[in-house]
Amino acid sequence: MRIFNIETAGEPPKGQLVNTPPPFEVPARKIGQVFGLAYDNGTLIEGRTDGRRTVPNLYVTAAVMHGLQVVIPDNDDDGRPERIKTGQPGAVFMDGQHGFELGGGPGSIYKIDGVTGEVTLFANVELDGVANSGPALGNIAFDRAHQQLLVSDLDTGMIHRFDMQGNDLGHFDHGVDGRPRNGFDAVADDGTVMDITTPAFDAQDPDTWGFTAPERRVYGLGVRNNRLYYAVFGGLQIWSVGFNHDGSFADDARWELDVRSDSDAPVTDIAFDRKGFMYLAQRGHVKNAYDYSLFADPAKGEVLRYHREVPDDPATPSVWVETPAEFAIGFPEGHRMTLGGIDLGYGYDKKGRRRSFSCDGMLGTTGEDLRNNPAMADQLSAGGPFNVHGFQLNSKRLVRPANVPPWKSYFVDFDGRFEDPEVRGHVGDIEIWHPCKGGRSIGWGETIPWPGDIPHDLPKCVEVEWAEYQCYPGGFDGYLWLKDNAGIGADSLKVQSTRPGVVVSPPMQTQAPGDPFILDINGAAPGSRVDVNICFYKGSDAVPGKPFRCCQARLPLRMPNEFCAP
Repeated sequence: MRIFNIETAGEPPKGQLVNTPPPFEVPARKIGQVFGLAYDNGTLIEGRTDGRRTVPNLYVTAAVMHGLQVVIPDNDDDGRPERIKTGQPGAVFMDGQHGFELGGGPGSIYKIDGVTGEVTLFANVELDGVANSGPALGNIAFDRAHQQLLVSDLDTGMIHRFDMQGNDLGHFDHGVDGRPRNGFDAVADDGTVMDITTPAFDAQDPDTWGFTAPERRVYGLGVRNNRLYYAVFGGLQIWSVGFNHDGSFADDARWELDVRSDSDAPVTDIAFDRKGFMYLAQRGHVKNAYDYSLFADPAKGEVLRYHREVPDDPATPSVWVETPAEFAIGFPEGHRMTLGGIDLGYGYDKKGRRRSFSCDGMLGTTGEDLRNNPAMADQLSAGGPFNVHGFQLNSKRLVRPANVPPWKSYFVDFDGRFEDPEVRGHVGDIEIWHPCKGGRSIGWGETIPWPGDIPHDLPKCVEVEWAEYQCYPGGFDGYLWLKDNAGIGADSLKVQSTRPGVVVSPPMQTQAPGDPFILDINGAAPGSRVDVNICFYKGSDAVPGKPFRCCQARLPLRMPNEFCAP
């Protein structure tokens, strides 16, 4: 595993390679083969010459997405264990497969201290005291609001919650508790496990690796608006489940969409920007070539972006648009060289300088053979080597047909060797540290409890069930969970600030049931009060030129005492 400190070349991207200082590395003997990656709020460092800064701690998860290597004891007296292709009595995982030096295994989560670099075993994912048998974990996500980590288990299909001390807080069973809520049959785990000591196990056939059933197999995770979004392999679907106020899973799982893709490869990562756009990355089906050359089916993944229908189209089953936008990843024909890791980070201006106010302007995507296209060799040669396995950075606005081929992109190689264009699947997830912190070290996206009592002196037609704030550069985001007591099916909100100089936006928005309405509040001083006129209504009733039912109220918003301006 490698951690990079990257600055761009100081000029507009032209498909060039970005030179990086030597990365911080963690050897496989400590953490094994990992894919999932997440960071927490970080640790504040004092006394630096560049002032106060925050450094995150990293959490990584055991995986078999980079192959599965099995051995038996040495039997030819060469001092090394014998690598095998099929299960045999006495077989064990090869050293470096799952980080055994720290006592880990296929269900392990490791913590990398952001200040010291110390690597420790954070937790082992178990179900009722039974350890992961070998299929390992899917991905990991950090829930800032409740200070917890969410991890998907490919052995059982469960999604586990862990506090920041590594204690298991419980799990959610999509197959049994999620599917039936949306009209699908329940699918329980059938108890299949990986057993590398039997002839039925084939190291080159993932179907023998003990994965749980596709209908309950969860890969990518992402947190947004007090909900966990998760990718289910069977049917290539995105689902979500809410959090209760204590961080436990709510009983409200819902289907979000069927992924529209030319590939049936799993969605291994999910990210959201501040506008609520959802970004998905696929990774080609796991492979396990004996010569270590192929760990993922090449050029089979897509990077997609979905946004909500506003207003929701009642003729479509999902609240999300049916056809997503797609990004061009890599120069090879088709431009689908992703390896299933995505994240958002600071944007850059036309001179290649970081824009600190653009917290999520750049999309980072892991990929392979990113700059290798013989038909463009003369043009590409000026930007560096061709055989780049690592990641691509480009503006999140550049969806197809823009940036095809991806000349308006930066590229980073994961090991700086630029070798072996035929090697596939060696790169995994990516996380980009972009705290965008404001005053008093309140970071962008950090939840602030609602100051005082939640407003209750409102007309009977509407009720504020819960409310909270989040900081972002320039102001506050107010999150409001509203209840429709009038029974009109209200899912939309119009707002208007009554205080001069204070802007509350957007003026109109629609949200899915159970999701909060998000108000961007600019110009309000900490601790002040802003009264907002609201109209709570059903979006599909608002036909231009015709009357519609609307619950009207004046909502008093009390600003937090924290100062969140940059």
